[in-house]
Amino acid sequence: MEKTFETAIIELENIIKELESGNTPLENAITKYTEAMQLVKFCSDKLNQATEQVNKTLAENGELKPFIYQEEEK
Repeated sequence: MEKTFETAIIELENIIKELESGNTPLENAITKYTEAMQLVKFCSDKLNQATEQVNKTLAENGELKPFIYQEEEK
């Protein structure tokens, strides 16, 4: 099963709680920290992908073009 953004966040929160407890031996803390940094990168990549998708819209001819937000004038 492929990891999702949501499951990665839950894993990251659990690691943070464990490290914040202060009861993790140094060797395990280093391993957990490394795992946490991999999860942060995974989540960051997922957010960047989602941002790219949201920022693109289809033009009338079917080409992708950047989404440009324009506030309505009152």
